Amino acid sequence: MIEVPSPAISIVGRHNSGKTTLVVKLIGALTARGHDVGSVKHHSHDGFQIDYPGKDSYRQREAGATETVIASPTQMARVKTLAHEVECSAIVRSMPGHDIIIVEGYRKSGLPTIEIMRSGNEADAAVAEAFLEDARAGLSLAEDNVQRARGASAFARDITEKMPNANTVAIVSDIPAACEAAQIYQLPVFGLDEVDRIVQFLEEHYVRPKVSVSIQAGGESRRMGRSKATVPFAGKPLITRLVRRLAPVADELIITTNEPENLGFLHEEFPHLTIKLVRDAFDVRGALPGLYTALSTATNPYVAIVACDMVFASAPLVVAEAIEMADKGADVVVPVNKHGFEPFHSLYRRVSCLEVVKENIERGDTKVQSVYASPKLKVLQFPQERVLEVEPMGGCFVNANTPEELAHLEENFYGDIDA
Repeated sequence: MIEVPSPAISIVGRHNSGKTTLVVKLIGALTARGHDVGSVKHHSHDGFQIDYPGKDSYRQREAGATETVIASPTQMARVKTLAHEVECSAIVRSMPGHDIIIVEGYRKSGLPTIEIMRSGNEADAAVAEAFLEDARAGLSLAEDNVQRARGASAFARDITEKMPNANTVAIVSDIPAACEAAQIYQLPVFGLDEVDRIVQFLEEHYVRPKVSVSIQAGGESRRMGRSKATVPFAGKPLITRLVRRLAPVADELIITTNEPENLGFLHEEFPHLTIKLVRDAFDVRGALPGLYTALSTATNPYVAIVACDMVFASAPLVVAEAIEMADKGADVVVPVNKHGFEPFHSLYRRVSCLEVVKENIERGDTKVQSVYASPKLKVLQFPQERVLEVEPMGGCFVNANTPEELAHLEENFYGDIDA
């Protein structure tokens, strides 16, 4: 089963700053908007209990079990003895499939953080003044606060180490000094009760965006000698493999094809999915008409385009591109490597790209790369090192154009046959 990574953001602040109250409100508001939310709470003390003396699971752990799972038809909890503290990044990786994970604490996790400071909290007030002093002095948020804290008093060290830093993406506060500093650093500022505005900010930049995934399966391939979509791979039509790999991240699944009558079996193969089989809108061969068909058919703001012969197409890469598009405000996110652009594992903003694609087709262009030169679009390159962070095994862009290439891939197939 393909596990889709969850985007995460951390709410940080000092003791009694109101972190838990804000986290609970954000989870409730995000859930009310239809998002699947996970949460992580950092507990700074050893030996907290989520089970009670006298319960069977408690007795099992007291007897020496180092890991106990408590499961019911609707809930499951796992209690495990640790030799050392688990990194927050590892915890987040162990929680795939959420639209967003709200983390409370873990300031040093490397996650994007929202800093909360409350006027009724003495420690927050002190940090806010220091924050403003740094802002007025022109110090960068990237300053090494741990290094700056060395040699300082315990109180000053605690303030300095818990200052906003390069990972800070927004400030939530009712302290004028904190708000002024945030404005100097050009960080968004929210009031303590402005939950709806904070949620809107999260939806725009961090919640997994809604994505339509379009598998390009135009029809007959001259080099393959038959339709790539229906050519056998691992005992099943190749298109079946692509649907299985990409469905976990598809809020809408579109297959552009000139042979919808030959792909009707997909509805029986995947009865739980709504699969749109769509003929090309233009009677012109080429990749660009297929892109136009996908963009004009999609109902979600982001559209991922994947070729049906990409045997190792990556659902996690689609998610990573969508998060990057939301964060950077791009119109296109396209992987790039030593071979150049990879347009058939890229992400497109539907509204802004549709007009440009149509204009290029009417001008006689048929290649997707022609879109990237448009001054109307912000094209963001997704480098190879970022791809490998998402898919360490690589291979996302490998495709098969001939029976021999497909046979070679099948012979050297790495991973489970249904992966």
